[in-house]
Amino acid sequence: MYKVKEIYYTIQGEGYHAGRPAVFCRFSGCNLWSGREEDRSKAICQFCDTNFWGTDGENGGKYSAEELTLKIKGLLPKNSQSPFVVLTGGEPALQVDDKLVGTMHNHGLEIAIETNGTKLLPDGIDWICMSPKAGTDIVLTKGNEIKIVIPQKGVDPANFELLEYDHKYVQAMESDTWDDNIKYAVKYSLNNPLWKLSVQTHKYLGID
Repeated sequence: MYKVKEIYYTIQGEGYHAGRPAVFCRFSGCNLWSGREEDRSKAICQFCDTNFWGTDGENGGKYSAEELTLKIKGLLPKNSQSPFVVLTGGEPALQVDDKLVGTMHNHGLEIAIETNGTKLLPDGIDWICMSPKAGTDIVLTKGNEIKIVIPQKGVDPANFELLEYDHKYVQAMESDTWDDNIKYAVKYSLNNPLWKLSVQTHKYLGID
């Protein structure tokens, strides 16, 4: 059974697919932080802004591969010509496996995943977006999109330039200094044009 925090239909707000309607399936659990605030100071990733702990969110629960796929399909418009699902977390690579990927493909879903790159993925995922975190060993060295949150102590985008990703993005870290972080990310992209700027448009639009 797959443990899922929430499933909802929305607009992808950032990165290559920004603006594209998608069902987001947020898996519970992560290998870089427990998800509990009392553990944040000891976490490898300390800036996560996502609630991925438990299964009590919208449409959250425990699902078989078939049940989860049907739940996702049921949230899409009936006339959807390109049914798109984003598997996210937490860290979805802790749970996503060949069976789930095969079941989703059998039902015509296009599958994207957002991962921290510390776990290998099953074959067949259509779009891989990797966002590295400081203090981790990256094993996922190729994919479609790499998105680095900056400024992030211990992470220099230049150290990831040789990885085999088709699209490279920097994105401002959301924090108390977000305005300054945005300026930093804009300047970084201008000075290093290999890296495009990813903007969290959903934050400005007020959507999840």
